[in-house]
Amino acid sequence: MAGFGTRSGSPRGRGGIPGFRFTLYALASIALMVLDQRTDWLRHVRFLSQGLAYPIEVAVNSPLTAWHSIENSFASRRALETENQRLRTQVRNLKIRTLRFDALARQNAALIGLKKALPPVAKRWLPADIVDIELSRLRQRILIDRGTVNGVFRNQAVLDDYGIVGQTMQVGPWSAEVLLITDPDSDLPVQIERTGLRTIAVGTGDEDKIALPYLPANANVRVGDVLVTSGLGGVFPVGYPVARVTRIQRDAVQPMSQVLATPFAHLQTDREVMLLWFRHDSPAAPLRETGGQLRVGTPGAQPLPAPPQATSKAAPVKPGVNAPQTAQPSAAPAQPPQP
Repeated sequence: MAGFGTRSGSPRGRGGIPGFRFTLYALASIALMVLDQRTDWLRHVRFLSQGLAYPIEVAVNSPLTAWHSIENSFASRRALETENQRLRTQVRNLKIRTLRFDALARQNAALIGLKKALPPVAKRWLPADIVDIELSRLRQRILIDRGTVNGVFRNQAVLDDYGIVGQTMQVGPWSAEVLLITDPDSDLPVQIERTGLRTIAVGTGDEDKIALPYLPANANVRVGDVLVTSGLGGVFPVGYPVARVTRIQRDAVQPMSQVLATPFAHLQTDREVMLLWFRHDSPAAPLRETGGQLRVGTPGAQPLPAPPQATSKAAPVKPGVNAPQTAQPSAAPAQPPQP
């Protein structure tokens, strides 16, 4: 018998049922996912939340930024002079290479009869600092300090000094989220530079590996082959370096070969990236597609009518109808005049 003022047990009916709560939350989550798939109102919500969260992210990362500034300020003078000398040598070599490339471009334009060389595909570029980075098995993304106020747009090409980094995914007013080429959701159209074979490179969730899962077992690919952008997909132009093939595994039972490549971009150590704008009137500009069709060529072009095929049998001659006259060959060829 329980004492006075004490409870012998908790009364039933108090609090919610765990199964009912789970069902209610699951239905709400499914409804939000359906609305996000069919409408764009959640994109505006993410836009506003990203703009509000950016100052907090900057404040959280401020101590780390201050520590890096202190480390850089206490660098030794000899190390700075050595780095300066190395950069001067590199700039001088790049200037010499640029002069050679310009001379070759002028010679090529003169040989093929062009009046002027074609404009470069890159119209302008904008540097951006990396504010935050997330490198996990499920998400490979970075946050940069450029947004719509700087002209950044969704699905914009992002590069570093060595190769393709990725493309912008979510863009806010002062920041943008970049989907790296190693993210599992990344699909990058590439081609093998040696053979020109086109395929799709997908992310593996590892910061130093991408996969080529759509190459058949008999594909002409070797270890050491360089992968470059193919120009398809509407984001990257043709010919930009992506990765180098490092591993090929073929199985007689499997129809596809397992190919892995290492990106050229330094995704783990980059502190600054570049945003690019391209000239869409250039032949090397990325091709965009709508509904699976590339927007190139003349939409109003029609196929030419096929010419009538000649028949081998002669048409029969009806009675009462004059047959066509045929030229009779002369009995002897005409003799040339004697001198």
